[in-house]
Amino acid sequence: MSRLAALAAGLAACSAPSASQTNWSGVGYTNGYHRGPEVLVDGTGTARFAAPLLAAFDAEASMATVAFADRWYREPGNEGFEATLDHVLAALREAGFGAAQGYELTVHETPMEAPAWTPLRAELSLLADPGPQRVLARFGPQDDRDRTMLPVNAPSARVEGSLATSLEELDPGEILLTGEPLGVVLGDARAKGAAAVLSSHLRHFNVDPTGRERHLDAILYGRVSAGTTTPVANVSPRTHRALVEAAASGAPRLRLEAVVELAERPLRTLVATVVGAERPQEVVALVAHVQEPGANDNATGLAGLLEGALALRRAIESGAVPRPRRSVAFVWGDEFEASRVFLDRTERLPVAGISVDMIGASKSETGAICLLERSPDPGALTPLPPDEHTEWGAREVDPAYLVPNGLSVVMRTALVDVGLEAGGWESDEHPWEGGSDHDVFLGRGIPGALIWHFTDFTYHTSLDRLEMVDPRELSLTAVTLVVAACGVADARPEDMYRYGESLMRERYERQGAVVQEQAPEAVAEQWGEWSAGARRWFAALCNGLPLPAPLPLGARAPTR
Repeated sequence: MSRLAALAAGLAACSAPSASQTNWSGVGYTNGYHRGPEVLVDGTGTARFAAPLLAAFDAEASMATVAFADRWYREPGNEGFEATLDHVLAALREAGFGAAQGYELTVHETPMEAPAWTPLRAELSLLADPGPQRVLARFGPQDDRDRTMLPVNAPSARVEGSLATSLEELDPGEILLTGEPLGVVLGDARAKGAAAVLSSHLRHFNVDPTGRERHLDAILYGRVSAGTTTPVANVSPRTHRALVEAAASGAPRLRLEAVVELAERPLRTLVATVVGAERPQEVVALVAHVQEPGANDNATGLAGLLEGALALRRAIESGAVPRPRRSVAFVWGDEFEASRVFLDRTERLPVAGISVDMIGASKSETGAICLLERSPDPGALTPLPPDEHTEWGAREVDPAYLVPNGLSVVMRTALVDVGLEAGGWESDEHPWEGGSDHDVFLGRGIPGALIWHFTDFTYHTSLDRLEMVDPRELSLTAVTLVVAACGVADARPEDMYRYGESLMRERYERQGAVVQEQAPEAVAEQWGEWSAGARRWFAALCNGLPLPAPLPLGARAPTR
């Protein structure tokens, strides 16, 4: 009998949970709400924090912070970035961070490679002769809907020119209109003497899933290289269509005006720490990036993280929850860079890093739901039902980054506990794909994972605004993140059974999927080795034993 056949026989003989067997076919939800391996539900682990933190979380205040951040086109060090960080800093100070014992507050300043870029205003007009000009896109205040028409690092400009609708037909002094990404055509257009380049490019997942075709008015949020001198702008598909129609009836001329401000200033990274009661030298980090102009991406992340920090302080001070054994750090700054700054400058031993990105999308408006992106595990190498990659897409995974740990199990139990406490909440999970702050932790051998919402058709477009945010979704996701962080930071011996049992149930499901899908035996062996390693990680975590140290600075991270 082969090892795979023996595994099949063993699994058939054991009493693996029926809910997990349902999940092997890709149908069913763990404990009714989370689509993923079943977890043991009891009062230990993350369950100790779910109800108290839900009660302490101020949903109204969190949405007010989203609304504040949504006013700004936020880029590293620019006017909106600084104003938003000041808003977060003021709220933390008012709550006692930086003054009360056990609540630290630090602002790190690091040099920026390029000046801070702030867009002030822009306008794209179709010039009529005779007759008045027709404004196709415009923004003045940063909260205007068309603000993403200027990609990051676009220069100030005032140019006019005839319209060219293809690179092949472009003549010097003309303004090129393309459906390709700016980065694909900008070099060739510059070489041919383009006065400016306009792009209506959207990604394949930016199509409105409701059939209302709202994406036709979406303007992509993008960037060009710092120091770009060719005037550039993004336009919506509807504007692209209008320009093509104008070109079909004549030789239209366009005017593009843009005013941006460049400023030399340091980049700030903000860290608020709830100091651990027993093992303060160890820390779990939650990281939200401030830059990018979207409401869901990432005003919800920074706002949810702020209110999560305040809720944890309220719950500790009221006696509703114990101060976690290990420290919990809340980090705000520039994506990726904030995590690097934190890891470079912390004197504590990082135990885990969780990326807080896009956490409040309304399912009815955007189509997105809450997702757990797990640490790189064998499912990232060989996805098997019920695992499916998102529209973001799978990436090659270096097996060296498959360092066994139980972070994903803790986060899964947190999702289930909050969902049960809330009376129902839909969430899902998928293998590692990369693309946010968790990658920085993973690149240093530290367990890392992501909580986000996808597929959000407004992602990186002008449509990602406040009306796309669901306050309940934001609250539940933010609470889940802090519950998960506390589940790691405050892991105790009595939590070992729940986490170990939940880990075993995942192993049953993964190895059962190997049998059902007739996958190679090596995949089942990988999951067995992973589970054994994760159990050892839990034993160290719950019993206060030494955990693996991070890799040296400069270690390579798994990136997109």
